[in-house]
Amino acid sequence: MDQSLIVFSEVADTRNFSRAAERLHMTQPAVSQHIKVLEERLKVRLLERNNKSVALTKAGEIVLHHAKEIGGLYRRMEEMVDELMHYTGGPLSIGASYTFGEYMLPLTLARLNTEFPDIRPAVMIGNTSDVAEKVRNRELDVGIVEGEEIGNGLVVEKLAEDEMYVASGAQHSLVDRSPISIEALEEQTWLVREQGSGTRAAADKMFAELGLRPARLMEMSSTQSIKETVEAGLGVTLQSRWALRKELGLGTLKLLEVKGLPFKRSFHILMRNGDLRTRTMDVFLQTLRSVTGTMLSSRL
Repeated sequence: MDQSLIVFSEVADTRNFSRAAERLHMTQPAVSQHIKVLEERLKVRLLERNNKSVALTKAGEIVLHHAKEIGGLYRRMEEMVDELMHYTGGPLSIGASYTFGEYMLPLTLARLNTEFPDIRPAVMIGNTSDVAEKVRNRELDVGIVEGEEIGNGLVVEKLAEDEMYVASGAQHSLVDRSPISIEALEEQTWLVREQGSGTRAAADKMFAELGLRPARLMEMSSTQSIKETVEAGLGVTLQSRWALRKELGLGTLKLLEVKGLPFKRSFHILMRNGDLRTRTMDVFLQTLRSVTGTMLSSRL
């Protein structure tokens, strides 16, 4: 709140420059100077002074009324900001790309619910480009993605490193080959995600690094449908080890031995540049880093 308004309100309440100075821990000349500055700014006399007391002019009464309203609003603002920064709870909108959102985020949400039940997360799952755009447009508070095509206007923080493997159905003809040649891989149907997906970007990058030119790509919009199609015996796919965990445990999918793999990529946290970091956001990020670090350090 404007200091001159604070001084004016104190003088108006006490009707005395000396008492106002004492309350404000200021000198009387300093109080007088603030009143002078305010009157000059508003181009009107606010106080009538004599040797014994101070009286408000009509303009002074108007200014005092609004100064009290402004003071109340200012205090409410401080209370709300304090609550925002120190209260752990309330809504939190989270966006995640498919691999992270479907296979890694659930453990973070479970721990968050146990330790901070007042936080009410809402989760949107989409491809990397969609999540980035919604964070940028303030439709989401935070995003976790595995792609690198993020664009501008966001703070991008590396969360962890993921490992990706080529997998096939348990009965696929390549399962028993070791190692598998690039030529044999090129003959396969590759099940891939759509453009804009972080997993698709990783597959395209792996193809380029290995000099691999697949004869056929089949796009699907979900990792689960890709895995089920590969389980059925149609083609191969590159996926995060966490997306493959259950199927590898059941033996319905097998990892293929390909020279140069696993392919490594990074998970990233996305936030808007310059946004206020609330206590709720800090708690979520701490939990996210802890749970993700534990998961990625464990074995398949």
